[in-house]
Amino acid sequence: MKILLTGHLGYIGTVLAPRLLARGHDVTGLDSDLFAECSFAGPVAHIPSIGGDVREFVAEEDSIERLRGFDAVIHLAGLSNDPLGDYRPGLTQEINARASFELARLAKAAGVPRFVFASSCSNYGASGDQFISEAGTLNPVTPYGLSKVEAEVGISALADASFSPTFLRASTAYGLSPRLRFDLVVNNLTAWACTTGDVHLKSDGSPWRPIVHVEDIALAYIATVEAPRTEVHCEVFNVGQTSENYQIREIAEIVRDVVPGSKIAFADGASPDLRNYRVDCNYIALRLHAFKPQWTCRRGVEQLFTAFTESGLTVEAFEGPRFKRIAHLKQRIDEGSLNEHLYPVRQLAAA
Repeated sequence: MKILLTGHLGYIGTVLAPRLLARGHDVTGLDSDLFAECSFAGPVAHIPSIGGDVREFVAEEDSIERLRGFDAVIHLAGLSNDPLGDYRPGLTQEINARASFELARLAKAAGVPRFVFASSCSNYGASGDQFISEAGTLNPVTPYGLSKVEAEVGISALADASFSPTFLRASTAYGLSPRLRFDLVVNNLTAWACTTGDVHLKSDGSPWRPIVHVEDIALAYIATVEAPRTEVHCEVFNVGQTSENYQIREIAEIVRDVVPGSKIAFADGASPDLRNYRVDCNYIALRLHAFKPQWTCRRGVEQLFTAFTESGLTVEAFEGPRFKRIAHLKQRIDEGSLNEHLYPVRQLAAA
């Protein structure tokens, strides 16, 4: 298949792109590469690109022509965590919702038959302790979750006999990637334990969260895009395993058990997180037989522990502006390489 992969230079995209290539697909990217200086583990696959910021791409007059000939769009690009959403809620809506809808609309106009959207289990927000399925009530409590719900609603309305969207609501990601994120709970707790000896909890540890390894997320996208249209048309899938729902303190206990000599510690003023949800992932297992997740939390923590130890990771590195997404963007704005709207500032050549 000829596939457009937006966000191909991000946390998930740098894991997914080489796997799509290995499956024999013809992959083209679209990514503003905001985090080019945040590389951690392994090389980034080099693939052709048709643009940078998705907002600029959808505003260009020839965007429909540039989309013609693709068999599918996998749309990962967006602002991808709650601190970023809280920092600039308007930008989160503009990028994650409005630009995503426009990209889907243009793809449909260009005759692209398949569109796979990176949604999130954050859509469930504050859903309590009972398992929730894809049919459950959406209750987002952050700008990020709200933007994903808005995008789902808009894109699903485009579905018809010629245009088939699918929505993958991923559990909270973790695991190694060439563009590693340390703001994800498993990655963050393991990094704290490896560098300080403390499994540093910033909440009271009571909220539930489903988690899924980034490599398993990649497998879900591959299974979706390769599935017959009848299996995925306008479907919503929770991505993960039902057995991989944990209270945050349970994740902390796994980290403590894996990292020698570490202990659980709570931040000053640690309190419950508003986001609390347990996700039923049985539907994707029943529907997409090619999706066979490989990872558990313990195995993922072991992978991270080995990588962090071998790399000599320090707390200053993972808590600083290189690997902390919001700190990195603020630093780029302060130094003048990005403006307040997260567009690159193109420096004028010296006369």
